[in-house]
Amino acid sequence: MPDDAPPRPKTQPPVAVLTRQDPKDQAARLLEHGCVLLLPDLDFDTAGFETAMFAEVSDEGAKNVSYNPASRELKGTTASGPVREQLTEIVARYCAWAEDLVGELLPGYAATLQRGRTSWRPRSADHNLSRRKDDRRLHIDAFPSSPVQGRRILRVFRNVNPQGESRFWRVGEPFADHAGRFLPTTRSMAPGAALAMQALGLTKGRRSAYDNLMLQLHDQSKEDDAYQASAPHWDVSFPAGATWLVFTDGVVHAALGGRYAFEQTFYLPLEAMVDPAVSPLKILEALTGRPLV
Repeated sequence: MPDDAPPRPKTQPPVAVLTRQDPKDQAARLLEHGCVLLLPDLDFDTAGFETAMFAEVSDEGAKNVSYNPASRELKGTTASGPVREQLTEIVARYCAWAEDLVGELLPGYAATLQRGRTSWRPRSADHNLSRRKDDRRLHIDAFPSSPVQGRRILRVFRNVNPQGESRFWRVGEPFADHAGRFLPTTRSMAPGAALAMQALGLTKGRRSAYDNLMLQLHDQSKEDDAYQASAPHWDVSFPAGATWLVFTDGVVHAALGGRYAFEQTFYLPLEAMVDPAVSPLKILEALTGRPLV
């Protein structure tokens, strides 16, 4: 480890390897308590779509290719004609595959799980971005225009790199520790601000006090060079062919490198969790001493 690298905890990294044969309640409990679930033995067939997937189809102004399952709209790509149609089809197939996987692995979530966007990530994370958009910096997920109002953000990733290259992550400290670092410098929203943002179309729904805090935790950690240099972390690699699931609102993480990965976002109501007390909402409410949604 280089002399100037952040310290690594002495404990094992919070990654749990599971198979489809493991007990169904085990996956939910591990996820909810801050683990990244790694499933190395799953198949997702991309045969016939290689031209669309591995062509240079990224829009340089976008981080990823984004797909809306509700409208079947594809954004963030320069692809057109048959290549665009094939890319849309394979991303839509991944969306359905990920939803089936979550239904099988986490049956207690299936009835209330809400499907979000799907993304195709053909580029490395080293393109030029502002600090707030740079996912190579440790952060928790929070979305400025899409308030979640306490719902969990569950994401399903798969590395499909055709050259067999791994995807590299950094996983940080527990959420409660992370929140405790940055909460003292957060601010409350101005009265009426949430309604105004919704009325102006700046947010899709009303931004809650919880969303306001989570956005500040996201931004402050990414902008804090001292934190990025000194925060405890584990370095984790996900080999080609691997699938992993994580609550990215509760696991501090950074995507350091690797190309060609799918990602599916889901939103989970708090009441569907096995243990809601370990959610970011309940942790922040305990730390602040007030309701946040």
